[in-house]
Amino acid sequence: MKVVGFTFVRNALRYDYPVLESINSLLPLCDEVVVAVGNSDDGTLGLIKGIGSPKIRIIETVWDDTLREGGRVLAVETDKALAAVSTDADWAIYLQADEVLHEADYAAIRAGMERWKDDKAVEGLLLNYRHFYGSYDYVGDSYRWYRREIRIVRPGIGVRSYRDAQGFRRADNRKLRVKLLEATVHHYGWVKPPAAMQRKQETFNKLWHSDEWVAQHVAPVEEFDYSQVDSLQRFTGTHPAAMQPRIDAQNWRFEHDIARNRYRFKDRFKQTLERLTGYRLGEYRNYELL
Repeated sequence: MKVVGFTFVRNALRYDYPVLESINSLLPLCDEVVVAVGNSDDGTLGLIKGIGSPKIRIIETVWDDTLREGGRVLAVETDKALAAVSTDADWAIYLQADEVLHEADYAAIRAGMERWKDDKAVEGLLLNYRHFYGSYDYVGDSYRWYRREIRIVRPGIGVRSYRDAQGFRRADNRKLRVKLLEATVHHYGWVKPPAAMQRKQETFNKLWHSDEWVAQHVAPVEEFDYSQVDSLQRFTGTHPAAMQPRIDAQNWRFEHDIARNRYRFKDRFKQTLERLTGYRLGEYRNYELL
């Protein structure tokens, strides 16, 4: 079984992305990892080259900064990386630069890829998500966070990144037919020093909105206010081993009183329904679960 990883990144140092940890969590599962490094001005290219693994293949790209609607440029860059994946690969595993796999899930991921490798009806594999917020001690548990997404796809069948690169579809816009794996992506996009998070908000909102919108909706402050969140739970599990040095070096504190979570009435109703039936009402599903 041949497995290729793919990802993209730009200005990882400026925005404090755990891209090294992300790539290092991919390497044990892959024969090769394609990294599309966008035109950066902070040493990101050297950072990726410094990993030093013979499995890594870097392609240098230039982002189209005029694509400022719906985060489309993120999908374009994802597609560049996916296009560089050899079509003789059985599976391609995708992670964004703030997503990390846990080594405890490697066995389940490998088993799933082996199990459905020759079943062409299965076009992708679905992974669970854990979204960290504010610090490495809290995870989001409200309905604003997606709980599953496609992160393993079958190359050479016309798969394309969808919208702002959250998921994938076929080139004809059909949803992929997928199987769910008992494995979890650890998403750290909302865990950064407050100043770095503020810089990310000011810049990355421009991938979705106009300068005028950003000026009206992103406060011109030095540090991001993490207190503006509806609901969190304290994380009691373990982080991927690749993340531990970064976690040990954490230099800011964030405390949240989980007793003061601000659920809306409809979210409380959804939560009760899911607890009783296992069904999540109104869930966004960009896939067809087999």
